[in-house]
Amino acid sequence: MPLPEDIQQLICISSYTRFDNLAHGPQGTQAKYGMYTYLLDPDDGQLLLLSVDSQPIMNPAFSRFNPNKNLLYTCTESVRENGQIVTYSVDYRTGKLTQIASFDAQGTSTCYITLDLECKHILIVNYWDASLKVIRLDEQGLPEELVGNYEPNAGKQMVAKDTLHVNHSRNDLEAQKERQADYHSHAIVLDSTFGRVAYVPDLGKDVIWQFRYDPAAGSLTPAGSVPSGPPGRAALGPRYLQFHPKLHVAYVINELSCEVSVFAFDAEQAKILADTAADVPTLNLIQTVLTVPDGFPTSLNTCGRIAVHAGGDFVLAANRGHDSIAVFKVDHESEPPGQLELIDIQHTRGRTPRHFKFDISGQWLVAANQDTDSLNVFHFNTGTGQLNWTGHTYHVPSPNFVEVIKAKGLAKKVRSQ
Repeated sequence: MPLPEDIQQLICISSYTRFDNLAHGPQGTQAKYGMYTYLLDPDDGQLLLLSVDSQPIMNPAFSRFNPNKNLLYTCTESVRENGQIVTYSVDYRTGKLTQIASFDAQGTSTCYITLDLECKHILIVNYWDASLKVIRLDEQGLPEELVGNYEPNAGKQMVAKDTLHVNHSRNDLEAQKERQADYHSHAIVLDSTFGRVAYVPDLGKDVIWQFRYDPAAGSLTPAGSVPSGPPGRAALGPRYLQFHPKLHVAYVINELSCEVSVFAFDAEQAKILADTAADVPTLNLIQTVLTVPDGFPTSLNTCGRIAVHAGGDFVLAANRGHDSIAVFKVDHESEPPGQLELIDIQHTRGRTPRHFKFDISGQWLVAANQDTDSLNVFHFNTGTGQLNWTGHTYHVPSPNFVEVIKAKGLAKKVRSQ
């Protein structure tokens, strides 16, 4: 079936195909196929399944779309085998994904991919061994060569074993102790001003590591760290970081403490860090807010995704255990600006919302409920921040990630083909 000529986006879902080699313990259904592509109706948010990738792939997880090359990079997740960066071409006429390359991530439980500003490198995070990699892309956008490498363990043996470890979905004291016995990098995000300072939330050490990033060489150089929450606190577990699109503010979601930490981003200090050898702090904590109701035990929950709405007025955070999405309003007039007020918590109509994402309009949100094998679509009021379930639910085994493939110039492509 050819797509409509005016389509603007495709929705790609990753699913876990094997449970025994994951750090956490999915409770849904092991998927036979790993990648699903949907068309989203911009009028009512309904999804139409277009394609299922039948090519072999083990535990596809985090995905990143390269809009310059119309390529999708997807990493595979395992605590025992090295991750792979699988590159897909996208057939805009049918929504079909085709594997065209695979590159060794040279680390285990690969969990994050970032494109640098010029789309000449991808920066990779391997959660289990905490290693960071920078991979140069060739002229076609395919991973070509490993050019940057940072390994915080420096060859030391990890405390946790890949063959015997606690379920990383747990959040009791025993699980926290083991999860924080080792380094566990969880994301790598470049500053939104220069693209030359990389931030790495380390779930195991309760800090945000800073790195100088050289976009010409693709190198990473350690440049200090910032605690991911209030001084003296433990078991925070920073997972993701996202910058505000307009304000000099960064939001960090702490997986274990079930909190969002709000940081003022110091652009002047970031420039000093990028240009000199001075390891100066560039993030200053200004607020910490809870993502679940005050009476709900955080030991029954872990946080997942955090997203700043494109309009800059709202921040959303996923709760796995409470099975909800918390909506915060951004105060542009606070001092410092960017502080948050909780205005809504909406149940995701399924268990363990491992990921969610807005469509390109910012009005539709697709939540991937990992442990109930379901996608649920919500309407988001961009004026009030109200999140309402549309009633649209779709069966997908063990969904873990939602990526939006923005079809810039898609109508022209479809007409010409």
